[in-house]
Amino acid sequence: MKNSKNALIFLATMLPIFAEAQLSNTGKKTMIYPETKKENVKDTYFGTNVDDPYRWLEDDRSADTKQWVTAQNVVTQKYMSQIPYRNDIKERLKHLMNYEKYSQPFKEGGYTYYYKNTGLQNQSVLYRQKEGGEPEVFLDPNTFSKDATTSLAGISFSKDGSLLAYQLSEGGSDWTKVIVMKSSDKTVVGETITDVKFSGISWQGNDGFYYSSYDKPAEGSQLSGLTQYHKLFYHKLGTAQKEDQLIFGGDKTPRRYISAGLTEDERYLIISAANSTSGNELYIKDLKAKDAEIIPIVSNFDKNHNIIDNDGSKLFIYTNLNAANGRVVTVDAGSPGVENWKDLIKETENVLSPSTGGGKLFANYIKDAVSMVLQYDRNGKLEHEIKLPGIGSASGFGSKQSEKELYYTFTSYVYPATIFRYAIETGKSEVYKKSGVDFDPANYESKQVFYASKDGTKVPMIITYKKGIVLNGKNPTVLYGYGGFDVSLTPSFSTANIILMDQGGIYAVANLRGGGEYGEKWHLAGTKLQKQNVFDDFIAAGEYLIDNKYTSKDYLASMGGSNGGLLVGATLAQRPDLFKVAFPAVGVMDMLRYHKFTAGAGWSYDYGTSEDSKEMFDYLYKYSPVHALKAGTKYPATLVTTADHDDRVVPAHSFKFAANLQKDQAGDAPVLISIQTNAGHGAGKPTDKAIEEIADRWAFLFYNMGITYKK
Repeated sequence: MKNSKNALIFLATMLPIFAEAQLSNTGKKTMIYPETKKENVKDTYFGTNVDDPYRWLEDDRSADTKQWVTAQNVVTQKYMSQIPYRNDIKERLKHLMNYEKYSQPFKEGGYTYYYKNTGLQNQSVLYRQKEGGEPEVFLDPNTFSKDATTSLAGISFSKDGSLLAYQLSEGGSDWTKVIVMKSSDKTVVGETITDVKFSGISWQGNDGFYYSSYDKPAEGSQLSGLTQYHKLFYHKLGTAQKEDQLIFGGDKTPRRYISAGLTEDERYLIISAANSTSGNELYIKDLKAKDAEIIPIVSNFDKNHNIIDNDGSKLFIYTNLNAANGRVVTVDAGSPGVENWKDLIKETENVLSPSTGGGKLFANYIKDAVSMVLQYDRNGKLEHEIKLPGIGSASGFGSKQSEKELYYTFTSYVYPATIFRYAIETGKSEVYKKSGVDFDPANYESKQVFYASKDGTKVPMIITYKKGIVLNGKNPTVLYGYGGFDVSLTPSFSTANIILMDQGGIYAVANLRGGGEYGEKWHLAGTKLQKQNVFDDFIAAGEYLIDNKYTSKDYLASMGGSNGGLLVGATLAQRPDLFKVAFPAVGVMDMLRYHKFTAGAGWSYDYGTSEDSKEMFDYLYKYSPVHALKAGTKYPATLVTTADHDDRVVPAHSFKFAANLQKDQAGDAPVLISIQTNAGHGAGKPTDKAIEEIADRWAFLFYNMGITYKK
């Protein structure tokens, strides 16, 4: 909410303490929550009247909403303060997170650049180094603002490395500013470009660059206003932003998402346009040809396509057209139509994510949610299978065509992220930077299982815990899921999870339908009128963990964010008996109105909307977490997390859900809402706040499971 931080501080001094755990006449602890007023608001969908008494919480600028948020935070902090080991967990996390962290290096203009965090810095610092020279600080985002909430949201160098454009995000917002500077002496060039959103920066020589944005919403509604049509602009250095040229989008070609890039040789401008989160058009323009037009390669939104490289006029395209798991094709730019595409890397039974480097193609496959990487030459001949250090996730495998080596990162649930240097010619890897976290992988175990969902579908899940624990059904267990938008949950290391596992806990990640782990069919099986499959998969995962004595209903927690927050909210409503604790974060909770705010309309490919048809409305209404809760039900102890402002997922989703859950809760389990720093993004979050918020999560979990934290 605009100016909400100061408002919250002021209101906190004016409000009474709304909730202490009080003893009723029966001796049962009862939470007393802030009063949430109701208004007589109704909508009618296909003849069905739907009450929306908390519609007023959608106004993130109102004094009433600010006061309600402040009151909820008072309740939450009062509750958290009674947990005796809350600070012990915080101190342990602080120790675990205090180690040097590095990014994969990249080369620009004779320098090697990399990000480094000395341990507990709020944000990683961008360094550069010449071969044989000493590292120097190039950009330090920690200096961008006093409260550490202005972050570096993206950076792009011109081809010769002499110029760069970097994006600033203030308070975690998706709206960014672009600053151009000379890399030699860091002097700023031209004016700052403002009001940029969902955009990369693509240089054309040293003359200017392409970027994308929307028309700016009305003053005061930047965080909740609908962002409908994207526009691609070209900015010429030395000119005013108001003179920027509209390249694509606008009234002639209205599209919700537009992105652009140049081939490495800067011959072709590539434009991708889409109206939802899946499926895109593909366009190309020959920048070397006089008076060249933007021509379509694919002019529908049915499938996904991307130009990954070129050799002169020969284009290398990734596509899932006629290949649900993806393939790489080639075509001449002079006649790039689909009918002329030729397979270079054919579709396999595993999902493909390709990249290029050193004149080679790298096929990164997901096989049962873990990585397998193959190296091909430009003619599609297999040269190497990259030997990875174990079962986990590998990422990177990108560099300029002229380079002889590249870098990749490998990680798993028990393998801290490690950077490897890869020799392209020989196919050999060596450790470049090892993680410094205080963690011994030999003491932990991570294994993959397959379980049957409600309809018999086989679903993978990876379960991680400390070796030697007794599987007696009493282990605190977190079940994490996402299940949407073609997103694949592959293994990755989390320092925060050490806290759970060192207390005898278990961390389980289910690869639900709706994700991308098994390609397009897997994704579509969890969308629109099949969304219930996702919830069934998650519920079946919890039942598997219980049936196999990993945990029990008294020790099982659900966790997820954004679309995963919807997952937690929906399964909490459908199976409140299954979980002891629930952590829905920045969830999409009002399925009847999500598409009316910010970029929500673009999510309709996965969800459908309440206006599509009576069948779609009925389906959404049935599982929508805001509407599916039932009065008089014993729900799990729930910590609803969101941000006081967040322009991706409107906080009102979480506000409405928490208000309904507090109203309907019949048990003595607490329902708390935590307004966290940039909860929807993570960018620009001060380290001490991040540690505090993670500590509160684990404290809430242990306390409500009746577990005493052991130092």
